[in-house]
Amino acid sequence: MTGTLRWFKSSFSSDSGGECLEVAPSPHPTPAIHIRDSKNPHGPNLTVSGRAWAAFTSGLPQG
Repeated sequence: MTGTLRWFKSSFSSDSGGECLEVAPSPHPTPAIHIRDSKNPHGPNLTVSGRAWAAFTSGLPQG
């Protein structure tokens, strides 16, 4: 599945290393968000439902 996903890194992330996550939405067959460590793109990833991701991101500080 990860070979067909389009991964995105936060616009707040820099290319200077550090801790960074990438996410990839997959709309089919059910909406899901895949999450991985940007420093280990071939390593494991976590998959959560679109609803769980929306609940998580709604709790993040804005700006």
